[in-house]
Amino acid sequence: MKFLVIGLGSMGRRRIRCLQHLGEKDIIGFDLRKDRCQESSSKYGIKTFADFSGAAAEDPDVFIISVPSNLHHGYAMEAAKRNKHFFTESNFLPEGIDDLVAVEDKSGRVTVPSFTMPHHPFFKLMKDFADRRFGEIYFFTYHLSSYLPSWHPWEDYRNVYYSMKETAGSSEMVAFELTSIVWLFGEVEEVSAFKAKRSSLQIDFADTYQIILKFKNGILGHLLIEIASRPSERDIRVMGEKGTLHWNSEEEVLRWFDNEKQGWEEHRGNSGIVEPGYSVHTHEEMYIAEIDDFLKAIRGTKAYPYTFRMEKRIIEILVAIEKSISERRVVGVKHEKSPCVPLCQRGN
Repeated sequence: MKFLVIGLGSMGRRRIRCLQHLGEKDIIGFDLRKDRCQESSSKYGIKTFADFSGAAAEDPDVFIISVPSNLHHGYAMEAAKRNKHFFTESNFLPEGIDDLVAVEDKSGRVTVPSFTMPHHPFFKLMKDFADRRFGEIYFFTYHLSSYLPSWHPWEDYRNVYYSMKETAGSSEMVAFELTSIVWLFGEVEEVSAFKAKRSSLQIDFADTYQIILKFKNGILGHLLIEIASRPSERDIRVMGEKGTLHWNSEEEVLRWFDNEKQGWEEHRGNSGIVEPGYSVHTHEEMYIAEIDDFLKAIRGTKAYPYTFRMEKRIIEILVAIEKSISERRVVGVKHEKSPCVPLCQRGN
């Protein structure tokens, strides 16, 4: 198979590394910026193009779409028109999602969105551990702390797409975290939310979201997403019938308080594959794993675990969150059923 990686920024380069790690050699790249083309050619030994028509003329079998979210739809539709398999990074904009669902339903090709965090080794550990030990889950708190200028330490954050209002990094991270939260806990029924610009970052959108989630199974959750503080970390605490689970990404330790034994257990991991230059533990193996799932789906050996129809569910939650903020009230979420089986419905 020949792969075309569209967008040679940090995520596009990551996807090239994933493909090469998995043994793929027939890879080409496209980016409007010639400096990115030159860097990718030099670093990864691939042929690159600064115009899309030139890249498309190479007749790739698969499109890997790693451009900003507001550009996903156009390239995805181009892939669909050419009857190509395609993979996009996470989508969090309502515009175009119905087109992607329609392509998914009718194209006969493997057309999928990213599903990164459920491949994170500690998220897999949390899910497996909670399946066996929790009983009924009561509630959780989830805090993502991040510092926007450190996302790409090698460039000025004010000039990157995630510092633009239409593709705001804070909104994107709400969507990104909701993907794993829904995977873990199930269908969201209602939301209540606030957002604000609290820092001195030079951005014109909110840097902080405070969100209360009520799930159809009764679980209550608190989600705090902010892109204005250090250190960058995820801190998750889940309380249930049989105990409490706590994980902090910087510590690389999952702790479980067993109510019956009245004591803590520790389950230690490691930082995994780390990509130099990033300010946080990147766990590159989760990116490799999702691309591996995509390749297996193309080859017909494994079903991909996430769909655009499921991604639409996340977008519907985002729409409800923004509606709650603007109308200052609790807002119900309506979305279609999906085959995703949450942690709280498995083996308790």
